[in-house]
Amino acid sequence: MRFIYLYLLAYFALVIGAGLALWQAGVVHQVPGTWLFIAAVVALGPGILLAITAIGTNADRSELRS
Repeated sequence: MRFIYLYLLAYFALVIGAGLALWQAGVVHQVPGTWLFIAAVVALGPGILLAITAIGTNADRSELRS
C-alpha cells in the first residue's frame, strides 16, 4: 500500500471522527443542513484532490516507462 492511500484513509477517518464528535456534542443539530453540506464538501475536497493527483502521477510514470 502506498503512503498516499494510507494518508487518504487517515484523512477520511479524521473527517468522519470530527463529524461524529460534533454530532455527539449537539453542534450538528444547531446548524442548518445547507451549511453542513457545504462544510462536508470543503472538508472532503482536499482528500479527493489528493487522490486524483496521486492517480495522475501513477499514470504518467507508467507511460514514461513504456
